[in-house]
Amino acid sequence: MEPTTHPLLKILNAQQRAAVTAPDGPVLVLAGPGSGKTRVLTHRVAWMLSEMRVQPWRVLAVTFTNKAAREMRQRLDQMLGAGQAHAMLLGTFHAACARILRREAAAAHLSPNFVIFDTDDQLAVMKQVVADLGLDDKRYRPRGLLSAISAAKNELIAPTEYETKTYYEEIVARAYARYQATLRKNEGLDFDDLLMETALLFKRDSEVLAAYRERYRYVLVDEFQDTNMAQYTILRLLAAEHHSLYVVADEDQSIYSWRGADYRNMRRLREDFPALRQFLLEENYRSTQMILDGAQAIIAGNSDRTPKQLFTRKTGGTPITLHEAYDEQDEATYVAREIQNLLRARHSYNDIAIMYRTNAQSRALEEALMRYNIPYRIIGATRFYSRREVKDVLAYLRLVQNPDDDVSLLRAINVPPRGIGARTVEGVATAAQQRESSYYQGLLHVIQENKLGGRAINALRTFATLIQTWQGLREQLSVAQLLTRILNDIDYDHYLRDGTEEGDARWENVQALRGVVADAPTIALADFLTEVALVADVDDLAEEVVAVTLLTLHSAKGLEYPVVFLTGLEEGMLPHSRSLDTPEEIAEERRLLYVGMTRAEEQLYLTHAFRRSWGYQSDNSGPALPSRFLEDLPDAVLARAKKTQKKTQPSWAATSWTNPRAAKPQAAPPLPTLQYRQGQRVRHTHYGEGIVMESQLDGRSEMVTVHFEGIGVKRLLASMAPLQVLAEH
Repeated sequence: MEPTTHPLLKILNAQQRAAVTAPDGPVLVLAGPGSGKTRVLTHRVAWMLSEMRVQPWRVLAVTFTNKAAREMRQRLDQMLGAGQAHAMLLGTFHAACARILRREAAAAHLSPNFVIFDTDDQLAVMKQVVADLGLDDKRYRPRGLLSAISAAKNELIAPTEYETKTYYEEIVARAYARYQATLRKNEGLDFDDLLMETALLFKRDSEVLAAYRERYRYVLVDEFQDTNMAQYTILRLLAAEHHSLYVVADEDQSIYSWRGADYRNMRRLREDFPALRQFLLEENYRSTQMILDGAQAIIAGNSDRTPKQLFTRKTGGTPITLHEAYDEQDEATYVAREIQNLLRARHSYNDIAIMYRTNAQSRALEEALMRYNIPYRIIGATRFYSRREVKDVLAYLRLVQNPDDDVSLLRAINVPPRGIGARTVEGVATAAQQRESSYYQGLLHVIQENKLGGRAINALRTFATLIQTWQGLREQLSVAQLLTRILNDIDYDHYLRDGTEEGDARWENVQALRGVVADAPTIALADFLTEVALVADVDDLAEEVVAVTLLTLHSAKGLEYPVVFLTGLEEGMLPHSRSLDTPEEIAEERRLLYVGMTRAEEQLYLTHAFRRSWGYQSDNSGPALPSRFLEDLPDAVLARAKKTQKKTQPSWAATSWTNPRAAKPQAAPPLPTLQYRQGQRVRHTHYGEGIVMESQLDGRSEMVTVHFEGIGVKRLLASMAPLQVLAEH
C-alpha cells in the first residue's frame, strides 16, 4: 500500500509521514509550534502496533501532562479500536515512575503504600523542618529551601552527597536530610522523589533494570526539551540496550529551566545515541505566516539551535500590532478597548488571551477589564485539587491508604470539628516524638495510656475508630463507595453547607470530586490517590466559562487562541531583570517570547509601556526601555513600522494620544550627567553591597551594571534603583 493512501498516513504531510514511518532505532523529531507533534507521536504508536507488530505492553509513552495522555489514548482508540493500546504504559513521567516504584517497592526500599506529597504537603513538612531546626523562616524561607532541594534531586544528589561551600548550603543540607527523614517516616514521596528513586533504582539494581528494558523495549517521549537530568537518566538507561527511543522536541520552546529542565539533554541525546535519525516538522497549522515570520525573526537571535523554516498554507493574515503605552494603566486600558473592538468585529471572549511575564502584571489588566465590564479568568488561580474542601476529603482517603501520613492526619483530625483542640494535638505530637513514631501511632498510645482528659480521649478514640473502620472496608468497597461512606460518617455535607453561597460552592466541589471517582469505578485507592497527586494545572476540572483568559507566558505552552496580547515587553520585564546574568538566561527569555507569539492563530498584539511602576519602588515609576527582542522584528510583519528614535523619542509623545498628567511640549532638556562610575562601592536595599562595573547613558536613562556579592551581575536603571554610594576606604 502506498504511504499516501495508508489509512494511518493519508492525513499526514510529507515531513510527518517520514517521521511516523522511521525505521526502528533512536529518532529525534524536531517539531515547530503548531506543527502537529501530538498527531505524529500518536500515529507513530499506531504505526508501531499495526505495521511494525509491536506488542502494546512493550511500549512506554511519556507525556508531560495527564491531559495529553488522555487525549492520546482517545485518539489511539479511534484509530485502532477501543482497548487495542490499553496494555501500553501511557502517562506522565511521574505517573510512570509511581507505577514502577509501587511494583518494585521492596527493591526500592519503600513501602508499597507510599503516599505522594503535593506542593502544599511539601511546604507543610518544610515549615515543620525549619521550626525543628530552630531556623528563622524569614531568613531561610521554606519555599526557597524546597527549591534548592528540588534542584539537588533533579541532579540525583542524595542528602548524604549534597556538597556545601557556603553557610546557606550548610543549612540546605541539614534541611534536606531532615526533610527526607520526615517524608520517609510518613511513608511519603514528593514529586522529585518519584523520578530520583526510579533513576537510582535502575542505576543500582541491574536485575530490575534488565526486566524493565525487556518489558519496555520501545520508549516514546513528548516535550523532550523539558526533561531534567533524572528523567534523561531513566530514558538513557531504559533505551541503552535496544536503542528504540523516539523523542519529540523543540529546542525553541525550552522555557522551564527554573524547575529543572536541562537544555543540555538535547546534546546528551545526540552524544549517547550517535545513530540518531533527525526529522523536522516545519508546516504550521495554527498561525498566519505574518505571525510565524515575526516569531522566527525573534528566535533567530538564539544560537545553539537547529534552524527551522516554519510555513503555513493559510492565506492572508493581519500584521502584528506593536503598541507603546504611557504606563501600565494606559497599557491595560488600550488592551480593554481593543477587546471591545474585537468583540464588535466577530470575536468572542473565549477567543482572546492576555499574557505577561509575571503574575504581578495582572493587577492593572484586571482593573481595566472590570472597568470595561469584560469577564475574565486567570489560569493558575486556585487549582481544583488545591481547594480546601477537596484537600480535606483527600486527606481522609490518604489516611485510609496510609494512617502514618502525619500531614493528612493533622489536616483531618479536627475537620469537621470534633473536640480535638490544639492541646490535645500537642499531646499526640509529644507521644509520637517520644516513641519516634508517626502521629497516628502516638494517638493510639495516648488513647491506651488514657493520660488526657476524658472528653479528649473520647474524641481521639472516635477518630481512630473511624479510620480503622474505613480501613476494614477498603477491600470491600470501591473508591466511590468508600468516599461516600466517609462523607456520611463525618457529616461533611452539614459542615460545608452553612447556608452561604460559598458553602454551597464548596459542596459542589466535593460532588465534582465524587464524579471523578465515579468515572473510574474499578480504580484502586492507591492508584486514584497517585493520579490526583500528579495532576497538573492544565489537567484540573474544566470550568466552562465565557471569558478572556489571563495567564503567564510560562503557563501558555500547549495552548492557542485566535487573538493574543503580549504585554509588558520591556527591559526588566522581558527579558526579566533576574535573567540578565548569563547568555543562557537571556536565550530562555527570548524563547519565552517566541512561545507566547506562536500561541496566536490570527491576530497578535505586542505592547510595552514608556513608564512602569516597579515592585520595590511602587510609589514611583521610571522610564522603561522597550525589550531588546523587539528590535529583531522586521517592519514587514508590523502594522506600522517601528520608530527609529524610540530610545530618545517615545512613540506615545508623537501620536495623538495625550497623557492628562503630561505638560505641554517643551524643548528637550540637556542630557543628564552620570551619577555612578566604575569601581564605586554601592548598596542596594534588596541585593546588598556591590561594585559598579559600568555606567552609561541609554537614551536619557543611566544604566548601571553592578556586581553584587553572592548575587551576581545586575543591570539597573539609576533613576529607579535604590542604590547608595558607600564611602571609600
